[in-house]
Amino acid sequence: MLPASIQITGELLSATEVQDICESLKEDGVRLLSVRGCQLSDRDFGRVCRSVAASRSLAQLNLNLGVVSSLSRTRHLADALATNRSLQTLFLHGSPLLDAGLAALNPALSTHPALVCLDLGDCMLGEEALALICGMLPPDGAKSGLRELTLSANPRIGSKGWARFAIAVAHSSQLRVLNLDYNPLGDQIAAMLAVAVASSRTLEVLDLEGTGLTNQSAQVPQSARSSVRRVSTVGTGTESRCVCVQVFLDMVENYPTSLRVLVLAENDISPELQQQISDLLAEGEDEDSRDAPPGLPGRTPSSALQPIREKHQPLTWLPHSNAGPPMVMLTSGLGESLLAETEM
Repeated sequence: MLPASIQITGELLSATEVQDICESLKEDGVRLLSVRGCQLSDRDFGRVCRSVAASRSLAQLNLNLGVVSSLSRTRHLADALATNRSLQTLFLHGSPLLDAGLAALNPALSTHPALVCLDLGDCMLGEEALALICGMLPPDGAKSGLRELTLSANPRIGSKGWARFAIAVAHSSQLRVLNLDYNPLGDQIAAMLAVAVASSRTLEVLDLEGTGLTNQSAQVPQSARSSVRRVSTVGTGTESRCVCVQVFLDMVENYPTSLRVLVLAENDISPELQQQISDLLAEGEDEDSRDAPPGLPGRTPSSALQPIREKHQPLTWLPHSNAGPPMVMLTSGLGESLLAETEM
């Protein structure tokens, strides 16, 4: 019998229900387990974690919305991940992990042999936690790392942490989807990230919804485009605008990039500039299709990598399988994936 999925949302789980879940996990009868927003006792949470450790079929685990509610539960989960070898996707969105919680999880997360997708959105993370996450994005020639990472709504992270993170993104050999929505990034951090995206050979989806960007982040003065490698890092007034010389419009216009989807909704960026970026991304896709050898596929269609997960807007199901052109997303409201890329 093929492994099934167990999906329960926002319920108080009884001991009997937990026992059924544990037995199914131990019998390798579950590929997807989602108990997002559910309530269960600490004892039962420990039982579930021990069963996760024993499972050889579990590919996706969704503990979103406060299921991992204490440091002791975080440690139970860390022990499970240290033993489990099958898990590919882990959702912890809305868990009060703090830096201490991620420190407890880090040894298991960073050495897990199969984990490729991690959601740490709205987990109250800070600089120390982000430094550990950088280690999950190894450079070329190192161990395999995350392909999809969500760090939405972690406002305790400051500019120093984001600068270090941008370097890790630039050199990551695996990362394809990065969701940073609802972090107070602003224009200067956006400039750092744009340089990282320009350097990346793998990143295809970047979500910057509601991150405090302006036209300054998306546009570069015409006079600066003839010298795109000149970046001023100090100054005020007119000079300070040069900090954003290599941000998004300039990046997609002047450099080859793997980027296919850029989400800029809920920012002070004009629709005209968003459309310009979308058109330039589409031109890059067309060139890739023409350059691809006969019989070989081009880059992955953008909608196959849509960031489907917890969002701050009403949730809407958006399937992974529909192909479509590269785009700048002007709206939000993406739901959660059901196995996403782990589904065979």
